[in-house]
Amino acid sequence: MKCPARLPLLVVVALLATGSVPVAVAHGRVRAPEPLGVTTTAPVSAENARVGVLVRGGAHYCTASVVHSEGRDLIVTAAHCLTGSGSGGIEFVPGYRDGRAPYGVWAVTRTYVGDGWKGRQDEDSDVAFARVGSRGGEDIEDVVGGNSLVAGRGVSPVGRAVTVVGYPKAREVPVWCTNLSTAYGDSQQRIECPGYTGGTSGSPWIDARGRVVGVLGGFQQGGATDDVSYSVVLGGEAAALYGEATSG
Repeated sequence: MKCPARLPLLVVVALLATGSVPVAVAHGRVRAPEPLGVTTTAPVSAENARVGVLVRGGAHYCTASVVHSEGRDLIVTAAHCLTGSGSGGIEFVPGYRDGRAPYGVWAVTRTYVGDGWKGRQDEDSDVAFARVGSRGGEDIEDVVGGNSLVAGRGVSPVGRAVTVVGYPKAREVPVWCTNLSTAYGDSQQRIECPGYTGGTSGSPWIDARGRVVGVLGGFQQGGATDDVSYSVVLGGEAAALYGEATSG
């Protein structure tokens, strides 16, 4: 499980004090790290600003990212990040670094978790969406943009290079790593990248075209070791849930 219940404190008051620096950014491709299978600090960039931390009770505990939607207010993460005791009062901080919230703190207003996870915590259903409220008349996509989500029957990035961007519990900056994804059964995918510790649950898997093709979670809620991470294959169930979330 890479989404522990409590991680190092992040003082929300300090985040609010930083204010927001709204910067409109266009959709673009991810500049991936090199070489394959090496985890490093993710640089500051327009694309990486779409990835941030989920905060609850003064601590950041999971990762999420902005995906394009008609409402321009949608984030994607792992289902296990949005369920359980104390699942209310969640905030999203895109581009979080070193206690600062350069693009503001966004309140989660509604969550979308599939029946497979809500009913029996099915590892093949460990993906979820959430809508965040507007700030100052702007939606979150107006500020940081959003990546396209690729989901549906027959869609699989297995065998392709993907970049995983996330926030480990022991760091106050995001890390990233690119490697080839491989199949894990018929409905899961895995990637070998070191250093994906607690807090990285919900990290987006982004392909060379800047599309989200996976979310860190699934098998053992993302993996039992720091060096191998998992995601569900975003098939028909994920596509239907995305449709529900975008229709509001």
